[in-house]
Amino acid sequence: MDIPRLQKTLEAAGFTVQWFPTAQAAKEALVARFAGKTIGMGGSVTLRDLGLYEALSQRGTVYWHWQQPCPETLAQAAQAQVYLTSVNALAETGQLVNIDGTGNRISAAAGAHETVCYLVGRNKIAPTFQQALWRARNIAAPLNARRLHRKTPCAQGETLRCYDCRSPERICNGLSVLWRPLGGVGETLVCLVGEDLGY
Repeated sequence: MDIPRLQKTLEAAGFTVQWFPTAQAAKEALVARFAGKTIGMGGSVTLRDLGLYEALSQRGTVYWHWQQPCPETLAQAAQAQVYLTSVNALAETGQLVNIDGTGNRISAAAGAHETVCYLVGRNKIAPTFQQALWRARNIAAPLNARRLHRKTPCAQGETLRCYDCRSPERICNGLSVLWRPLGGVGETLVCLVGEDLGY
C-alpha cells in the first residue's frame, strides 16, 4: 500500500489526513488535540484497544455507550463537539466503508460536529472500493458478530464470510460509503495508523 498516495487521494476529496507510524502516537495526538472538548465515540474495537475513552475522559467529557449503555449516551454522543469512530474498510481509491446494525455510528458521524475523526489501522486498507466492501462484509462484520455472540451464520460458521443471512440477530443492516466529507460536519479527519487496529 502506498500511504502518501492514499493521503493525497483523501485530501483531494476534501478530507483532512494525518499519518501516525504507531497507535501510541495517534492516541497521544488525539488526546492533545481534543482536550477539553465534548467527545462522542462510536462502537469500535479500535477505540477500545487504544484506551481512548480512559485517556480522553481525563481531559474532557466523553460519551460512549460501551461504557454507559443507555439511549441518553447515544444522543449525547451524537451531539458532541467531536465524534470518534473507525471504519470497516478504507479503499486506496478514497472510499470510507462502514456497516452498521442499529445505525448509531452512521447517523452520529453525519451530525453537525466540529470534527468527525476516523481512526484507520493499516489492516483496514484495501486496494479498491470493491475489495473494501468485501472486507467490511466478510472480515469486519463476521468478527464483530462473533464478538457480540450473535446467532448468525457468520458468527457460528467455521468459515469467516458473509452469508447474507436473514437472522433476526444480523448486524449488517446499513451501509455507509463516504466519497467526500459530509456537508454538515466542520472537519472530517482521517487518521491513518501504521499498525493493525481493530477488525
